[in-house]
Amino acid sequence: MPVGIDLGEYGLDVEDIVRNAAPAELYEEALRHEPGSAIVSSGALVAMSGVKTGRSPNDKRIVREDSIEADVWWGSVNVPLEERSFLINRARAIDYLNTRKRLYVVDGFAGWDPAFRLRIRVICERAYHALFMHNMLIRPTKEELADFGTPDFVIFNAGAFPANQLTEGMSSRTSVSLSFERREFLILGTEYAGEMKKGVFTIMNYLMPKADVLSMHCSANEGEAGDVSLFFGLSGTGKTTLSADIRRKLIGDDEHCWTEQGVFNIEGGCYAKVIDLSEEQEPQIYRAIRFGSVLENVVYDSATRDVDYNNTSLTENTRGSYPIEFIDNAKFPCVGGHPKNIILLTCDAFGVLPPVSRLTPEQAMYHFLSGYTAKVAGTEVGVTEPKATFSACFGAAFLVWHPTKYAEMLADKMRKHGAQAWLVNTGWSGGGYGAGSRIKLRFTRAIIDAIHDGTLQQIDTRPDAIFGVHVPVTCPGVPDEILAPRNTWADPAAYESAASKLADLFHKNFTTYEAEASEAIRAAAPRR
Repeated sequence: MPVGIDLGEYGLDVEDIVRNAAPAELYEEALRHEPGSAIVSSGALVAMSGVKTGRSPNDKRIVREDSIEADVWWGSVNVPLEERSFLINRARAIDYLNTRKRLYVVDGFAGWDPAFRLRIRVICERAYHALFMHNMLIRPTKEELADFGTPDFVIFNAGAFPANQLTEGMSSRTSVSLSFERREFLILGTEYAGEMKKGVFTIMNYLMPKADVLSMHCSANEGEAGDVSLFFGLSGTGKTTLSADIRRKLIGDDEHCWTEQGVFNIEGGCYAKVIDLSEEQEPQIYRAIRFGSVLENVVYDSATRDVDYNNTSLTENTRGSYPIEFIDNAKFPCVGGHPKNIILLTCDAFGVLPPVSRLTPEQAMYHFLSGYTAKVAGTEVGVTEPKATFSACFGAAFLVWHPTKYAEMLADKMRKHGAQAWLVNTGWSGGGYGAGSRIKLRFTRAIIDAIHDGTLQQIDTRPDAIFGVHVPVTCPGVPDEILAPRNTWADPAAYESAASKLADLFHKNFTTYEAEASEAIRAAAPRR
């Protein structure tokens, strides 16, 4: 049994407190105490997150405090909360946790660069949550744990207990709130584990830019020559899949920082979507789902214990959490040099963006601020055609400063270190969703290979008539005809209509940033 810890300073008085338990013990605890837990044939632990199977961005709050008032991008992303309401929620969380027979504590680090590392403490009641954060934080050595000291931030996860909707500032029975002055993060009314992970990322997204370090929602890998690539993209664009490359070392799959020395991973693990996961398409991720991993809300055969990764009856957001060392070619420590390639991923369900295009620095900033992808028809009730989604910096939900601050920092670092930006469409070709077909993964992988080996940098390009991006005329391993989207549509007029519609959506979205963007960035917008 791991050594316990006194939590009296937080107002917690629970006799059985388990600190930094081994995965095997957390398995036992989850199986014994948490309904729906099971071990599947791969050795992973299945856990159920309850009613909430995804994040609750509408319930996220940041305490309005004098020390951060002028810094924060207040609005729909960072909704202000008065300190009194935070303290009411805190008392509610502490009171609930004090009724539990057992609490779990996970002490770990955020950030592989010791110069910028944060000490994070997680206090929770579920073994599943403890195992999840054991995977997602950087695991301290025995010596580091003994000398852990006072944490920089504490997460109180009382997610099984609801917020009081009558508390000022609450919008539902769920509350996810952060106080930078108190250095505390509270969770009520949701047991979805991803809230803890993204809470840590939100903290880093505020503190790192204050230290002139760019925090980024991206994956990163490194080639044999030490060349680093960053992959930006919203959910479903292939960020995790494409960064898990057997020929390159994985630095991390989701959250990174760019310093004067290079890049470092914030996390100690990966959190991959596992819908439609197969060994053939994603061998590294498939093999990482083993003992010590957590599978959330998946369906499995009760007899064989084989997981049905194609089953979305519980949620389309099925997830797997595992330590980064479960990826065969992960790099340790998870740091790298300055990036050579910046790859912006989009899944264009309208079928009008090229599979790959080279971007000028101004175009890179425009598309970084836009953060475009598209949902396909059928994923939401009433959606009968592709639905454009824009998320600034490919992660607006986790930004704290105004998006232009992150964009300007990225532009400065790209110019200083000579990084080349690319826009890669993993979506549709030959028509939009329902008419065309999804670009084959092998073609996208060939594109990424050509970026990494320098081939695409040397190939002639032609400008896209509407979006202005520079489209390579050929790419090894990719049919030339699909590189120019207009040529793949049976009806050219239909292409023009769809492309114009998407261009208009880009323009409408960018009005939010026009006042802060330079003339050069505004000129990088689509031409109609």
